[in-house]
Amino acid sequence: MVIKQSQGIQLHDFNNLTKSLSFNMYDICWTKTKEERKAYIEYIDEQYNADRLTEILKKVTDIIGAHVLNIAKQDYIPQGASVTMLISEGPVHPDSRGQSQEESPGPLPDTVVMALDKSHITVHTYPEYHPNEGISTFRADIDVSTCGEISPLKALNYLIHSFDTDIMTMDYRVRGFTRDINGNKLFIDHDINSIQNYIPKDVKDLYHMIDVNIYQENIFHTKCKLRQFDLDNYLFGHTKNDLDKDEIKNITEKLHHEMDEIFYGKNIVRNADIESE
Repeated sequence: MVIKQSQGIQLHDFNNLTKSLSFNMYDICWTKTKEERKAYIEYIDEQYNADRLTEILKKVTDIIGAHVLNIAKQDYIPQGASVTMLISEGPVHPDSRGQSQEESPGPLPDTVVMALDKSHITVHTYPEYHPNEGISTFRADIDVSTCGEISPLKALNYLIHSFDTDIMTMDYRVRGFTRDINGNKLFIDHDINSIQNYIPKDVKDLYHMIDVNIYQENIFHTKCKLRQFDLDNYLFGHTKNDLDKDEIKNITEKLHHEMDEIFYGKNIVRNADIESE
């Protein structure tokens, strides 16, 4: 049974449904030398340190209308950072209740009040590099888990705008059940056809997108890869004007290969690797 906004179903006790959003972003970079790799990792660690990540998560709590109960944050050695927030229900404006269940993009942080019972938000970062190929990557994993009326998908628009992202993977799942006053179980309390419906059109136009959804299990998956490719955006410390044609071709092929493997979630054999065998 699904709760429809127009039905106005009265629940027994409070809403027990757990709604979880996992947002993973990847930034890809070409770092030719050991010194460039080290500089890239240091740059990422500075750009996305625990303090900045904390500010991003605080804005997420504003968007979903939560109060922060506790913050644990840590910058790691040699690289990476983590932040975990415990959050509780925030005030709900009467006019906002219906908005929280609409299948549409959420706001950017101009302080919108929604509803939330109790849950948590976490972020972990993973800067790393290939030992031989000159590829460096930065991954950030953010999980927003809520209980109550509001869907964490309303924070997705802001999260996308908070990171420079070449590839994104997003998972959304509704778990558990709640009951109406007659004892009937309710396994989801809002309509959803695709995570893409929570992403603005101007953002969707920038990416190739694939959905893998299991509707009967309330499991939704979307992955995105940037359409446009400008090599200068992937070179750290120099531009393509510093490279000859063969270097440009080789680096471009390696970057595309790296992004394809991440996007499709599997190792892909390159033609160059086959020819070298």
